Amino acid sequence: MSANKTHSCDLLVVGSGAGGMAAAITARLHGLDVLVVEKEALYGGTTARSGGWLWIPNNPLAKREGMQDSREAGRTYLQHEAGNHFDAARVDAFLDNGPAMVDFFESKTAVKFVLGPQFSDYHPNAPGAIAGGRSICAEPMDGRELGAQIKTLRPPLKEITFVGMMIGSGKELLHFFNVTRSVVSAAYVAKLLVKYGRDLLTHGRAMRLTNGNALAGRLAKSAADLGIPLWLEAPAKQLLSEAGRVTGAVIGTKDGDVTVLARKGVVLATGGFPHDAERRRQLYPHAPTGREHYTPTPPGNTGDGIKLARPLGAQTADELPNAAAWVPISRVPNGDGSFGTFPHFIDRGKPGVIAVARDGKRFVNEGNSYHDFCQALVKASKDLPRGPEGEVEAWLIADHVTLRRYGLGHVKPFPVPLAHQLANGYLKRGQTPAELAAACGFDADNFAATLADYNKHAAKGEDPAFGKGSTAYNRYLGDPSVTPNPCIAPVSRGALYAVRVVIGDLGSFAGLKTDAHAQVLDGQGQPVPGLYAAGNDMASIMGGNYPGGGITLGPAMTFGYIAGRHAAGMAE
Repeated sequence: MSANKTHSCDLLVVGSGAGGMAAAITARLHGLDVLVVEKEALYGGTTARSGGWLWIPNNPLAKREGMQDSREAGRTYLQHEAGNHFDAARVDAFLDNGPAMVDFFESKTAVKFVLGPQFSDYHPNAPGAIAGGRSICAEPMDGRELGAQIKTLRPPLKEITFVGMMIGSGKELLHFFNVTRSVVSAAYVAKLLVKYGRDLLTHGRAMRLTNGNALAGRLAKSAADLGIPLWLEAPAKQLLSEAGRVTGAVIGTKDGDVTVLARKGVVLATGGFPHDAERRRQLYPHAPTGREHYTPTPPGNTGDGIKLARPLGAQTADELPNAAAWVPISRVPNGDGSFGTFPHFIDRGKPGVIAVARDGKRFVNEGNSYHDFCQALVKASKDLPRGPEGEVEAWLIADHVTLRRYGLGHVKPFPVPLAHQLANGYLKRGQTPAELAAACGFDADNFAATLADYNKHAAKGEDPAFGKGSTAYNRYLGDPSVTPNPCIAPVSRGALYAVRVVIGDLGSFAGLKTDAHAQVLDGQGQPVPGLYAAGNDMASIMGGNYPGGGITLGPAMTFGYIAGRHAAGMAE
């Protein structure tokens, strides 16, 4: 690589997340010579830190289980969700190719999926929505199958592990919640902890890969099995073109720049722009300087794909009503002055958890999706003071019984102690509503009134103010052992606790405009020959909305698959 400073291939893929790897593997299985380059020293991108879910309507796993879905229902739901930003051609391409992509990867690669049969669409009462079966997840994987490549797989987000151990979604997570209440759960968790301890001693990390780490690992193994080279610490610096067609890129390496000539073109899959403060300033209304925002995505996701494509006339979808997938984030002190990021997916839906804004009032059905939660928070905070660094902020609140039963954010359930989280200020405590309000800095009188009104109805399992527990998605996040409403319990049992949350994201939506073949479009709406985008470098097909669990990775792999086929001349 360093001798002549040039390298030739059929297809160059920039980025090693799900979108890029799907494109690379698909192209290779259709006969192309493929190279994947990754800017960072670790591969897997945001995928490796994610929950690993893919949203694929009418997918083959659901069909095998006899679940009822259809392409038409999926299209109806997406049209409802995207509204005026519905892109019929790309949505149709997604719906047509998504199930085929799943079949392709399961039959030809090391990628295997499991179904989330109870994982509801996020707006299950909307036209075309269903209460489960569209979300699938990578099957757990033994990291030893990766050989030496396990050392450069991006680890899971530290804050959502338990002492560094990955916890799978669904039934596995329930065992951790029930560890002190069930002999079966205690034995299950003990077995996992013993295996994890053994892995730490022998390998220095967990070898049981779950969630997004399993997906990234399975994709990496599939690529390695096919002989696809992966260059790490190899950022793309410039796209090359000839007569208007993209012909390769200049890639930085430890041995100097390399000119990669790509006969069939380049796929951009660099993870979007969540760490580009200037683009955040332009597109995130809650972050007027671009810095009042936090993201758990890898630090290298700085909008490289957009920056590379713009000199060739590429356009971005800046008109979307939401430029990113919002999620409430709590900032976890690390002890050295830095902070980790904890995305709040599950705790908000639990019975006995409510949220209040700076005015001490509830503002949302806490069990709704993280994207919806943040939109409601921004709206409710429009005329309220901001946090110490200018952030839009809220507090998740629980009483002692609820906190010890389910945990809250980075605070783990009993028997894990609370003292450390209280000492570092992550967790606030008050014996009365007034004490908690004073500790957090929100309006005490409004909070007392809010709590009294909530508790009055919660005693009967009701929430007339916001309807928490009223949808299948709410109930999926709740506790089925709590009746009559698995998402509602009083906040009145012992001391009160709060965790501060601010606005963050799981990835950006306002990426490069593309056509149904994943080809990047220029200012006239025409494809830039030889240039493709996948993952968060491609503008979301969801119209700025968030319809269900996996609406980033599902399209990422599907349009990676589409790009790989198109580059290989297989487009229909």
